[in-house]
Amino acid sequence: MNRSIKLAGCALFTIIACATTSRAAIVTKTVKYESGGSEFLGYLAYDDSHTAKRPAILVAPEWWGLNDYAKSRARQLAELGYIAFAADLYGQGKVTTDAKQAAEWAGPFYKDRAELRRRIRAAYSTMLAQPAVDDSKTAAIGYCFGGMAALDLARSGTDLAGIVSFHGGLAPPVPASAEKIKARILIEQGADDSFISPEELQGFLDEMRKAGVDYRITLHGGAKHAFTNPDAGSFHVKGVEYNEKADQRSWSAMKAFFNALFDRAEGKK
Repeated sequence: MNRSIKLAGCALFTIIACATTSRAAIVTKTVKYESGGSEFLGYLAYDDSHTAKRPAILVAPEWWGLNDYAKSRARQLAELGYIAFAADLYGQGKVTTDAKQAAEWAGPFYKDRAELRRRIRAAYSTMLAQPAVDDSKTAAIGYCFGGMAALDLARSGTDLAGIVSFHGGLAPPVPASAEKIKARILIEQGADDSFISPEELQGFLDEMRKAGVDYRITLHGGAKHAFTNPDAGSFHVKGVEYNEKADQRSWSAMKAFFNALFDRAEGKK
């Protein structure tokens, strides 16, 4: 009797072990690409248990560069069944935690939006070239500086299904080009974000209305700039603060937005 129990236990252990080892892991890798003669180091994440083509999401990082936070968001998207590609907007995978350095790197792109578009489009093209990407089902998300980059990707006329900007820059380029937008737009903004002036918000609303864009804005009460980043407080920048409730709500809104765009059931991979 004891021997039978032991054998049954071994069999059960074997089944569990096999199930555990066969479970697919999220694969991540660095992908090199070029733009304007410079080399960039993007970050690819996907679930290798899927072989069929699937939607792909581009991730545009904050002005700190392609850091661990941006990469973690790419992995989260991969866990949802998407192919995710985090863009390197500075080149060579440069990152910083110093606000002065970040301002020096990002500053020129606020003036030269054409170059920002070239770089974000290069990242998008690299994502499209990855195996298993369904190029008819693509979108982009962006955080802070990356939110502006994601919006500019749409403003460039790129054939995206949707854009989600989290506490991102909203000011349109000059001249404005929102009439080229094909994507649906979801804006997740902190109601107490001192980095976005009322004039900038109103200018964005006017831009979207004039162009007839399908857009939605959520203002999260009590949320400041960078409210989705748990490490926001470590940068010691006034007005930059994590807000767990706003983070969770905005991520849930993004998931529902993409499920609707790509006709996916909640939780489906």
